[in-house]
Amino acid sequence: MKFLLNVYLSAAALPGEGLDHERILAAAGRSGELISAHVFADPSISAVVRVLGGVVEVCEGPYLRAPHHVAGQYLLDCESRERAVELAALMAGGQAGGVEVWPLMDSAGMEM
Repeated sequence: MKFLLNVYLSAAALPGEGLDHERILAAAGRSGELISAHVFADPSISAVVRVLGGVVEVCEGPYLRAPHHVAGQYLLDCESRERAVELAALMAGGQAGGVEVWPLMDSAGMEM
Protein backbone atom coordinates (compact mmCIF):
# COMPACT_ATOMS: atom_id res chain seq x y z
CA MET A 1 0.00 0.00 0.00
CA LYS A 2 1.40 3.41 -0.89
CA PHE A 3 1.39 6.38 1.47
CA LEU A 4 2.43 10.00 1.09
CA LEU A 5 3.89 11.66 4.20
CA ASN A 6 3.61 15.48 4.24
CA VAL A 7 6.01 16.93 6.80
CA TYR A 8 5.10 20.31 8.29
CA LEU A 9 7.63 22.65 9.90
CA SER A 10 7.43 25.80 11.91
CA ALA A 11 7.12 28.84 9.66
CA ALA A 12 10.25 30.19 11.38
CA ALA A 13 12.35 27.15 10.38
CA LEU A 14 14.71 27.35 7.42
CA PRO A 15 14.17 24.95 4.49
CA GLY A 16 15.31 21.48 5.50
CA GLU A 17 16.09 22.59 9.05
CA GLY A 18 14.60 20.45 11.79
CA LEU A 19 13.79 17.48 9.56
CA ASP A 20 15.39 14.28 10.76
CA HIS A 21 15.89 12.86 7.27
CA GLU A 22 18.54 10.41 8.36
CA ARG A 23 16.21 8.40 10.62
CA ILE A 24 13.43 7.88 8.08
CA LEU A 25 15.84 7.44 5.17
CA ALA A 26 17.72 4.77 7.13
CA ALA A 27 14.61 2.93 8.36
CA ALA A 28 12.47 3.09 5.21
CA GLY A 29 15.44 2.85 2.84
CA ARG A 30 16.87 -0.22 4.55
CA SER A 31 13.48 -1.97 4.49
CA GLY A 32 12.83 -1.04 0.85
CA GLU A 33 9.70 0.96 1.75
CA LEU A 34 11.02 4.35 0.59
CA ILE A 35 10.09 5.15 -3.02
CA SER A 36 11.18 8.81 -3.04
CA ALA A 37 11.68 11.83 -0.79
CA HIS A 38 11.72 15.56 -1.48
CA VAL A 39 12.56 18.58 0.62
CA PHE A 40 10.88 21.77 -0.52
CA ALA A 41 12.63 25.07 -1.13
CA ASP A 42 11.89 28.15 0.96
CA PRO A 43 8.13 28.83 0.86
CA SER A 44 8.80 32.49 0.04
CA ILE A 45 9.65 31.48 -3.53
CA SER A 46 6.53 29.33 -3.97
CA ALA A 47 3.41 30.29 -5.89
CA VAL A 48 -0.28 29.44 -5.97
CA VAL A 49 -2.05 29.37 -9.33
CA ARG A 50 -5.82 29.84 -9.49
CA VAL A 51 -8.24 30.42 -12.34
CA LEU A 52 -10.99 32.84 -11.32
CA GLY A 53 -13.60 33.76 -13.91
CA GLY A 54 -11.35 32.45 -16.67
CA VAL A 55 -8.45 34.67 -15.54
CA VAL A 56 -5.24 33.05 -14.34
CA GLU A 57 -4.08 34.49 -11.02
CA VAL A 58 -0.62 33.78 -9.61
CA CYS A 59 0.06 34.60 -5.96
CA GLU A 60 3.68 34.66 -4.90
CA GLY A 61 4.62 32.82 -1.70
CA PRO A 62 4.46 32.37 1.07
CA TYR A 63 0.82 32.04 0.24
CA LEU A 64 -0.54 30.82 3.56
CA ARG A 65 -0.17 32.77 6.75
CA ALA A 66 0.08 29.80 9.08
CA PRO A 67 2.35 28.69 11.91
CA HIS A 68 3.56 25.73 9.80
CA HIS A 69 4.24 24.98 6.13
CA VAL A 70 4.78 21.79 4.14
CA ALA A 71 8.53 21.28 4.11
CA GLY A 72 8.90 17.89 2.47
CA GLN A 73 7.24 14.73 1.24
CA TYR A 74 8.07 11.06 1.43
CA LEU A 75 6.47 8.44 -0.79
CA LEU A 76 6.38 5.03 0.90
CA ASP A 77 5.20 1.55 0.01
CA CYS A 78 4.27 -0.10 3.32
CA GLU A 79 2.38 -3.22 4.32
CA SER A 80 -0.04 -1.26 6.49
CA ARG A 81 -1.20 2.15 7.70
CA GLU A 82 0.30 1.29 11.09
CA ARG A 83 3.76 0.91 9.52
CA ALA A 84 3.38 4.23 7.67
CA VAL A 85 2.43 5.91 10.97
CA GLU A 86 5.46 4.30 12.64
CA LEU A 87 7.75 5.76 9.97
CA ALA A 88 6.01 9.15 10.18
CA ALA A 89 6.76 9.20 13.90
CA LEU A 90 10.48 9.24 13.04
CA MET A 91 9.92 12.71 11.54
CA ALA A 92 7.38 14.10 14.00
CA GLY A 93 9.85 15.31 16.64
CA GLY A 94 12.00 18.43 16.75
CA GLN A 95 10.62 21.40 14.82
CA ALA A 96 8.16 19.33 12.83
CA GLY A 97 4.66 20.64 13.39
CA GLY A 98 3.26 17.28 12.37
CA VAL A 99 3.35 14.66 9.64
CA GLU A 100 0.28 13.81 7.58
CA VAL A 101 -0.08 10.19 6.45
CA TRP A 102 -2.14 9.95 3.26
CA PRO A 103 -3.04 6.61 1.66
CA LEU A 104 -2.81 6.94 -2.13
CA MET A 105 -5.36 5.75 -4.66
CA ASP A 106 -5.08 5.19 -8.37
CA SER A 107 -7.29 6.95 -10.92
CA ALA A 108 -10.00 4.29 -10.44
CA GLY A 109 -10.18 5.06 -6.72
CA MET A 110 -8.44 1.85 -5.66
CA GLU A 111 -5.76 1.88 -2.97
CA MET A 112 -2.31 1.52 -4.45
